[in-house]
Amino acid sequence: MGASQSITENCIHEFTVKDARGKDVNLNAYRGKVLLVINVASKCGFADANYTQLTQLYTRYKSNGLEILAFPCNQFLKKEPGTSQEAQEFVCTRYKAEYPIFGKIRVNGSDAAPVYKFLKAQKSGFLGPRIKWNFTKFLVDEEGRVIQRYSPTTKPLAIENDIKKALRVA
Repeated sequence: MGASQSITENCIHEFTVKDARGKDVNLNAYRGKVLLVINVASKCGFADANYTQLTQLYTRYKSNGLEILAFPCNQFLKKEPGTSQEAQEFVCTRYKAEYPIFGKIRVNGSDAAPVYKFLKAQKSGFLGPRIKWNFTKFLVDEEGRVIQRYSPTTKPLAIENDIKKALRVA
């Protein structure tokens, strides 16, 4: 039997994840919202541009129904070494993030978070389903289906038009 796992969920709203303090969060709470789901790492070279631009996007579009779901991940060269709470404190203090920072997860391998297994099954990247690095982004529609996947080098403001289209705003 391979490492591939069957995904039976039809949308992201069927998952429960942990917040930065370890409490369960049912993603059904985000039903009807457009989501930008990202694996983040505070010590990554991409952190400053991504966190700055994510805060800008969230400020602009949260009233239109955008939610950003950030999942700290230490899987790539240990760029998120602290606790989930430390990651949350860093982003909220330094970048004034108001969007949720969840508990640390793994995005690849047999112990990858189920929500990430779902996301990767919905949209593979350029070289297959594996997440290649920090700040891989998934744009998810109001129904909980993945619209698009973006590489770590794609800056958040570069996908603003896609977000606006998903939100149906001019």
